[in-house]
Amino acid sequence: MAKPRSPLVKWLTRRVGHPLEAAFVHGVQRLFRALPVDRASALGGWIGRTVGPWLPGTRTARRNLTRAFPEKPAAEIEAIIRAMWDNLGRTVAEYPHLEEIGRDRTVFVGGEHVDSMRDDGKAGIMVAAHLGNWEVQSVASRLRGLKLGLVYRAPNNPYVAKLLIELRGAASDTQIPKGAEGARKLLRELSKGGHVGIMYDQKMNDGIPVPFFGRDAMTAPAAAQLAIRLDIPLSLALTERLDGPNFRVTVLPPLEHPASGDRIADARIVMERLNRLLEDWVRARPAQWLWLHRRWPD
Repeated sequence: MAKPRSPLVKWLTRRVGHPLEAAFVHGVQRLFRALPVDRASALGGWIGRTVGPWLPGTRTARRNLTRAFPEKPAAEIEAIIRAMWDNLGRTVAEYPHLEEIGRDRTVFVGGEHVDSMRDDGKAGIMVAAHLGNWEVQSVASRLRGLKLGLVYRAPNNPYVAKLLIELRGAASDTQIPKGAEGARKLLRELSKGGHVGIMYDQKMNDGIPVPFFGRDAMTAPAAAQLAIRLDIPLSLALTERLDGPNFRVTVLPPLEHPASGDRIADARIVMERLNRLLEDWVRARPAQWLWLHRRWPD
């Protein structure tokens, strides 16, 4: 168990650390905003693959990759890590350009499923994962007429959180923080026939164990539970970086709802299907998933 921070450390973090961190993040984003999208993405990629491999998160990524792909030699694992950092750096640099990317640099596969969710007169849920630039799908969907209320985990730094909300404004003007109040807001959005986007690929300690790359991963079942309970469509969107700031978004048909009468068991079946689909996608493009999460128990 982590040792609680002292009141002095908490005060310094809040009064000094957070403002300094926010000033740095704002400065970096101003730089990326001033550059054309191709140059911003390329600079972000260079920073990511140059600095990222030296950061502590690389140890987590290496452990995850080694366990997920025991057959891959060490050199290939290191190449994936470097490419993952390149993708993450590009993603950060592309935030000020999300509107342009969604409008001019994104192609849809399965766009008819977006249109159906937009036009069916029902609420709906779009789930996604940290693939490619994971913000692009919701921007492109909005430009196609499907507005998503986006569920997100707020950064610990409130100043950075405010900036993130502003940058994600290209994707949605309805942003739903995780937590009790966020859950109520999400239900209100669905109850009035709205649509929500949920990232489901991060570890959730109080989730349910669902196989992912051969090991149980604690997985948030909320998307499946809500879809079954409200009888609304649930689709998976997968974002693939093609070259630089160019993307292909693949939206799969809505998953069928099991109807055993046991909602807990049925939700688990849906999450198992989602994890299998994501695993297949990641196996084909391992450098485009964010391996930095502590996705599995040690």
